[in-house]
Amino acid sequence: MCEGEQVSRRVIRLEIPVFPDRRMFRVHDATVDPDAPGGPLAPTGALISANREQMWVASLQEHIGVRVFLEEWDTAPPPFGDGWEDEAKAVVYLRGALSIDMGSAGRAVEGLRLVGGVGDYVIRVHARNRREVMRLYSELFERGIDPLGDEFQQARRALEGHEQYLLQLWRES
Repeated sequence: MCEGEQVSRRVIRLEIPVFPDRRMFRVHDATVDPDAPGGPLAPTGALISANREQMWVASLQEHIGVRVFLEEWDTAPPPFGDGWEDEAKAVVYLRGALSIDMGSAGRAVEGLRLVGGVGDYVIRVHARNRREVMRLYSELFERGIDPLGDEFQQARRALEGHEQYLLQLWRES
């Protein structure tokens, strides 16, 4: 390490079960209504969609839990390993607290106080097992199983927590 070089430190880490609604969940400033007019468009064909105060993260699940790891860092964290398949990032203005909204299922996180306080935050999103989940769903449909039947619903519930997301955020300097 060079003299004067700052080492990134993780200051918050949470593991949260999230139940996406309409195949997405939202990360936003705790004071923002994620359903208010002017929100970002749904992240169709992309991992995220964002505006100034919120980010929508696309999922392949609907009402089936995904695993979300939320980390706040004091500065930009080092690049992450190859275990994550997709990556996207955006800058979102947060007033010192963050919420994760699941639509009709409520909030997974309500007003989490951020160590970095008020300001612009870079949010980097990594996703894992999305392709695997897509493959498993395709296999279910290819087998001709009735999507309303018990066998399909049991297979669907077996995917609980398989899809994973890592959200790393830090104050933009």
